[in-house]
Amino acid sequence: MPDALIRGVTLRYAVFGDAGPWIALTPGSRRGHEELVPMAEALASRGNRVLLHDRRNCGASEVSIAGEGSENEIWADDLRELARLVGAGRMWVGGSSSGARLAILFALRHAAALEGLLLWRVTGGEHAAQKLAKRYYSDFAEAARAGGMAAVAETEHFLACIAARPANRDVLLGMDPQHFVAVMERWHDAFIRDANMPAIGATEEQLRAIAVPACIIAGNDIVHTPMTARRVAGLIPGAELHDDLVPKRTEDSLLVEWDRAEWRAAEPRLIEHFATMVAHGAKKETT
Repeated sequence: MPDALIRGVTLRYAVFGDAGPWIALTPGSRRGHEELVPMAEALASRGNRVLLHDRRNCGASEVSIAGEGSENEIWADDLRELARLVGAGRMWVGGSSSGARLAILFALRHAAALEGLLLWRVTGGEHAAQKLAKRYYSDFAEAARAGGMAAVAETEHFLACIAARPANRDVLLGMDPQHFVAVMERWHDAFIRDANMPAIGATEEQLRAIAVPACIIAGNDIVHTPMTARRVAGLIPGAELHDDLVPKRTEDSLLVEWDRAEWRAAEPRLIEHFATMVAHGAKKETT
């Protein structure tokens, strides 16, 4: 799979399909794009072009602890530049969990390049913000304070980044630990600041201003609550909500962690919903 130099950082990416509407999808957490390959292949087989990539600090892309704004904003801006490089104009942008946050921020920052949103397992609420801010930022800052960048390089996440791109070890070890901690703290604070928004990273006013169709698939765990999906779907004027792809649960019986097996089983229906919305959008453009 090819690499591209995007805003000074090398990103690993892949394109599936050679004609049709463009779709960009991003996985959750800091995982690489490989888990979305079956979905990309299925959507490409229906006449779409699908762009997948590993975000900076994820998968086989380069580690870069720098940049203005939150990490999710940086990721959204990276995706816009990567889209330009591969020749994608307006795109359907989607993702799961942190990928959904990236997609929403893409909508807010690059509206002219957006055809629509394809979101599943949307993140919101105080519990989600506190839990994820610790996992994504505080834990790494603590490692740097305790053992410098050598300790950061030995964390599970960055060990995986190094395994996927060995040059990432030298990048990490060459960083100033104080700079690393300062960026982690800034990204952590930005994440926590958004805790009470309908979805982490977007206000009610911003969601109401999104003027494109959106397909939203509700989660059923305490980080990706059905209430969050309902709130977001109720605010985006062109949104449709599907809350039955995984077993429905009441707010007091949500899973502690999302069930990967449930979502794998639901993937064919998820693909069907996304493909139908993209095809309907393409048909509207030609009529």
